[in-house]
Amino acid sequence: MPDRSVPDVDRAAAARRAVERRRARASLKRDLTMRVVSPQSVAEKAFADADSVAGSMRITDFLLALPAIGIGKRDRILQELDISPVKRLGGLGVRQRASLSQWLDARFPLNEARAGRSRLLVLAGPTAVGKGTVAAHIRATHPEIHLSVSATTRAARPGEIDGVHYYFVDDAEFDRLIADGELLEYAVVHNRARYGTPRAPIDAALAEGKTVLLEIDLQGSRQVRASEPSATLIFLLPPSWDELVDRLVGRGTEDAEERARRLRTAKVELAAQNEFDFHIVNEDVAAAAREVVELSEATAR
Repeated sequence: MPDRSVPDVDRAAAARRAVERRRARASLKRDLTMRVVSPQSVAEKAFADADSVAGSMRITDFLLALPAIGIGKRDRILQELDISPVKRLGGLGVRQRASLSQWLDARFPLNEARAGRSRLLVLAGPTAVGKGTVAAHIRATHPEIHLSVSATTRAARPGEIDGVHYYFVDDAEFDRLIADGELLEYAVVHNRARYGTPRAPIDAALAEGKTVLLEIDLQGSRQVRASEPSATLIFLLPPSWDELVDRLVGRGTEDAEERARRLRTAKVELAAQNEFDFHIVNEDVAAAAREVVELSEATAR
């Protein structure tokens, strides 16, 4: 009688695949919780491919990963949508998919890009996402785009040049810039130094018909939108929450306490992404920079 037992090598490979699948789902759940991805995008992937990581996620785990959804609220939602708790996202029926999509859009509305955007572009995103690296790539490859230079009260780091990377000023000069209305926006960053965007170079570049790019933080972005409502706001996202953590740890420039504080800040910043007109995932610096440039070309038409 032939031996129908599964070879050990096959069982080991299957076990590894199962572990990898669980890790991928756990990573996706963290991305949902930290708002690195929208629940709508995860649902769309699940509906398109039931065998994908998103498609294999249980509906109960999906809902619990969403902000402010606990077990009691999860169960009420499932009852309202008439979805069995044993279902996986990719296994929902047509009616259930429609009901879940409508609920997600009502609960987590996505911001639509506004019409009448100007050539003033704002690039923001969470700490360690790579805003400066993307902006530097644009400066090197697209000199036609005016990259704003911020003023800061922090000391220059090795290799930084005054007037190129930042305008390095003391607190008294920064106070004067604020008092004289010479800053488009300003904020205290990471509870330490102050940063601000000088208004005059931006006004001059826009008057010359140039596109201007500001690489600033969330606080500054909100100030720019308040003072220049037509500005185009772009939010830079990490490929995943785990990747953002790896980038921050990999920099080696902060101690454990500071990294933890910055990650808490990043969570708050990610939660504000729907305030922005466009989202770009920074998986590859050149590709992300190219997307920013393409947006700048669209606004210039």
